[in-house]
Amino acid sequence: MTNQKTTKSQQEQKEEILLTPSYRLPSLIILFGLFLLLLPINPPWGTIIVSGFGFFLLLQSFTLRLKFTKDDLVVLQLGKELRRFPFKNWIAWRILLPNLPGLLYFREQASPHLLPILFDKNQLEDQLKLRVGDLEVITSTDQQK
Repeated sequence: MTNQKTTKSQQEQKEEILLTPSYRLPSLIILFGLFLLLLPINPPWGTIIVSGFGFFLLLQSFTLRLKFTKDDLVVLQLGKELRRFPFKNWIAWRILLPNLPGLLYFREQASPHLLPILFDKNQLEDQLKLRVGDLEVITSTDQQK
């Protein structure tokens, strides 16, 4: 009987996927902010604001994690659960600006959500297609590619 419990718990662990962080989006925003220094604007408020936002996202990419379970998308911060989004409440999802680091849009029954992709985009997309693939919003431009 112990083997059955161990096997079941191992299967549940395999169903939980923790996404790998990606630092592309924060890095691009910081670089864009630094390029604003080339503009003849004094004081350099644009650089400060844009680069500050980029550093905020960089910090978030170090502390936040997305975990996919069998039934939920879980947002973790430093290993502690912040929010759980049950897939049964999802209406639709889509990755916006997929050629750039992108944004994840998903709609639950109660509200829409828009998250910057601070994780491996391919891994995120694979997990979404596996768990809620039938809810993906595909536009005519997506179908032409």
